[in-house]
Amino acid sequence: MVAMSADTEVPEIERAGFVERAIVRHRGATSIPAIDRVAEEIPVALVFNGISHVVMMATPRDLEAFAYGFALTEGVVASAAAIFDCEVFLHADSAEVAMTIAQEDFVRLKDRRRALTGRTGCGVCGIDSLELLDLLPEPLPPAVITVDLPLALARASGELRVHQALMQETGGVHAAAWCTPEGAIVQVFEDVGRHNGLDKLIGHLALQRIDMRRGFVFLSSRGSYELVRKAARMQIPLLATISAPSSLAIRIATQAGMKLAGFCRQDAFVDYTPHITLQAAV
Repeated sequence: MVAMSADTEVPEIERAGFVERAIVRHRGATSIPAIDRVAEEIPVALVFNGISHVVMMATPRDLEAFAYGFALTEGVVASAAAIFDCEVFLHADSAEVAMTIAQEDFVRLKDRRRALTGRTGCGVCGIDSLELLDLLPEPLPPAVITVDLPLALARASGELRVHQALMQETGGVHAAAWCTPEGAIVQVFEDVGRHNGLDKLIGHLALQRIDMRRGFVFLSSRGSYELVRKAARMQIPLLATISAPSSLAIRIATQAGMKLAGFCRQDAFVDYTPHITLQAAV
C-alpha cells in the first residue's frame, strides 16, 4: 500500500523512477540545451514494528517489493509469512516503508540490530563488527532444475536489454531479472543500487509465492559478495552477471553450492564454480 499526504505528493514523473533536469550537451564546439531524464535516488527508511532499522539510498519505485526482499535476504524475517503488514509512505525527497513482522523475528532483530546508512553499491556500511557480516551460507538443497548454461545465459543476455525500460530512459540503473531454466526473462526490476534491484526482484517473487529454486537470476552488474549471499539465502541455484565477481562472491557461492557465472554475453560466459552442476535428479 502506498500512502501520500496532500502536502508531500510526488509528481507521477518522479514515481516513475526518474526526474527531468535541464542540461547542456557538449560535443566538440557545439553546445545544445536539452531536457534529460535522470535516475532518481532518495533515502528510503525501512521501519520494523515502529523502529527504524536502516536507511537505504534507492530508486522510489516498487518499494513494497524492495522492503519484502530486504527483510528476507538480510535475514530479518525467516519467511514472507512473518510479514503481517507493509505500508509505503512517499514524500517529496524521501520515503518510508513501515512493516509489521512476527514478534519472534522482531526480538531477534533487536538482538542483532545495527544502525547503518546504505549507499549506492554498498552492502555493509555501518556494520560495527566482523561477526555481523554473516558470510557462512547454508548449503543449497539438491537442484530441482536442469540448466543448459550456454543456451540459457545466451538467451537471458539477448533478452535483458529490451526489459530495461528505466535504463533506456536514464542510462543509470542496474537490473535484476528472473529467468526460467531455459533463460527466458519473466520479470525485471531496476534500481540505482544493484543490491536494491535484487531485493525488489526477490520481494516480488516472495509476494507471488514463486519457488526460487526453479529459475535463476541474471544481473546487469558485477557479482559482489552481498548479491551472492542474498541469492544463497533464498536458495536460488544460479546467479549470472554481466560483469566480474569478487573473490568473496566466488567463495560464498562455492560454500553454498550455488552456480556463479560472470561476463555473460550472447556468445560467451565464465563459469566461476565449474565443480557445481545444475542437473535435477531423475
